Amino acid sequence: MPSLLQKRWHGYQTVWMFLLQLLLVIFVSFYNWILGLVALCLVGALAYFMLQAERRFRKELVKYVTDLTYRIKRVEGEAIGRLPFGILLFSDDRVVEWHNHYVAGVFGKDTVVGQPLPELLPSLPFPARDKKDIKPGKHTIEVVAGGRYYELSVDHEERLIYFHDITELALLRERYENERVALGIILLDNLDEAAQGMDDQQRTALIARVAQAITEWGKQYRIYLRRLSSERYLMILNQRSLNELEQSRFVILDEVREMTADLKVPMTLSIGLAFGTERFSELGELAQSSLDMALGRGGDQAAVKAGQRLSFYGGKTGAVEKRTRVRARVIAHALRDLMQESDRVIIMGHRMPDLDVIGASIGVMKAADMYKVEAHIVLDESNPGIERLMERIRQEEPLMRRFISPEQALGMMTPHTLLVVVDTHKGSITMEPRLVDVARRVVVVDHHRRGEEFINDAVLVYLEPYASSACELVTELLQYIHEKVELSPLEATTLLAGITIDTKHFALHTGSRTFEAAGFLRRMGADTALVQRVLKEDLQEYIAKADIIKHARMIHNHIALAVTEENRKIPQLLIAQVADTLLNMTNVLASFVISERPDGLIGISARSLGSMNVQVVMERLGGGGHLTNAAVQLEGTQAEAEQKLLAVLDEIEKEEGLFE
Repeated sequence: MPSLLQKRWHGYQTVWMFLLQLLLVIFVSFYNWILGLVALCLVGALAYFMLQAERRFRKELVKYVTDLTYRIKRVEGEAIGRLPFGILLFSDDRVVEWHNHYVAGVFGKDTVVGQPLPELLPSLPFPARDKKDIKPGKHTIEVVAGGRYYELSVDHEERLIYFHDITELALLRERYENERVALGIILLDNLDEAAQGMDDQQRTALIARVAQAITEWGKQYRIYLRRLSSERYLMILNQRSLNELEQSRFVILDEVREMTADLKVPMTLSIGLAFGTERFSELGELAQSSLDMALGRGGDQAAVKAGQRLSFYGGKTGAVEKRTRVRARVIAHALRDLMQESDRVIIMGHRMPDLDVIGASIGVMKAADMYKVEAHIVLDESNPGIERLMERIRQEEPLMRRFISPEQALGMMTPHTLLVVVDTHKGSITMEPRLVDVARRVVVVDHHRRGEEFINDAVLVYLEPYASSACELVTELLQYIHEKVELSPLEATTLLAGITIDTKHFALHTGSRTFEAAGFLRRMGADTALVQRVLKEDLQEYIAKADIIKHARMIHNHIALAVTEENRKIPQLLIAQVADTLLNMTNVLASFVISERPDGLIGISARSLGSMNVQVVMERLGGGGHLTNAAVQLEGTQAEAEQKLLAVLDEIEKEEGLFE
């Protein structure tokens, strides 16, 4: 019994009272012993009855506490069993040892005792069985069982799980997410080209036919469409509709292209969508940015910006060549003004430069020379792809002096220096990324489809995916940047060599303006014989290519895949050349070559004839490029890279098919 009850405050008072009575009895006995004896007997009897009363009190108290404890335990067990939330105990072997009635209702069974917990809750993570690996404390996880949502609080130290029903909260959250607003813009990106040669009646009928298809598509996916002009629509939709659109992979792109396939130039759409912010002004800016991204990649595709995720759909056709030169003239005049306002011009391409980089750089340098602006080209070191051309350039001492190292370029940079980046729009793969960070004014001239990474703070961007090469774009700019353009035969030849190498001798992605640019360079004295000498192959390289090609095999009926031998390091240029060569084989519509590079990375070069978008394939692996020419560098082994590539190809085949 607790000492609190044994030593009650009134108990001490009783003891002192009996002691006082004894003293009185002793005092009375001195005067009358008979009366003292009677008093002593009375005090003894009173003490006896008091002691018996105390014993009865303690006995009844113990009985009362025992009964109360029993009742509490019985009610406690009943309460735990009928709590409005679940409790489950499991063993070290992760087998259910006990649970209350609530847990049985969660799984729709009378009992789940004895069943393995990983089978009941497969999504529930478990730490290692060694208790040393178990972190103290609790963690929560959300699971779905029996069509309802539960939040599980797991205590691995006590081997205890609490179940809380959060179905109403989860459904409300899901409804909130599904009803969040997304904004989009639809653009008929080649209306002028598709309607060229049509009269007003035919043009109106074409626009009406496309508008009807877009309207029906919008009704199917519960999209509010508002026509802003003959070629632009505003889209307002929620996340649920956006998810359905992404699952359908924007079939409207194929429908419009197929319904206008009888035209000389089929009609194509570009769609920019934005989601993930509550402010409509920001949504509008992101939607326009997504549309610009889709157009920068060649059009005929949808770009979806959702938070940090940027996804692309479509893009199965090549970019349509623009018939007007107005943009080239505007860019040329803007570039001229920027050069005249600068103290010097630094020109830089991507790492491992090719002939397109060298030719475009020399063309931009020539434009600066026309206005007496100091210009230099950044070149770290030569490589086999440009060595023959550089040997010829070294013979021209004044031209060779214009090439500088990245360190020299960094030393020359001032607040008024203009940096021109050619043949790439990604700052991370330029010859010297620090130059992009230091430069206050950057100009981008590129022909690749726009990727997620971009030099966003550029003051001037000339990105035209329809162009065959950066040399073609620079050649057009030269014709508008000055009234009297003068190129030396070597300068014209370098530009022509860049066009030739990127078009595979004018066989791939060439337009009328490509031949017009080549014709202009030929009039400027470009030496076609020198171009052929520059592009000649070395015998040993040809033998090395043949050795790689013999390992090629066909996959997906029309794709050639070549994987080199392990521990054999192949330069990136040779990997790309093998991919180009494989395209010349019968029934090959696309080619992929996998090999280890000298820097230890695994390089994959991808090529196609246009019926397959290899850019999408490489982007899913972390690389990029454009529709017919793309690449990626991966860490790991060749076998791992091959498995990743095959998995991506299988995934695309299931989603939308590999070939158009």
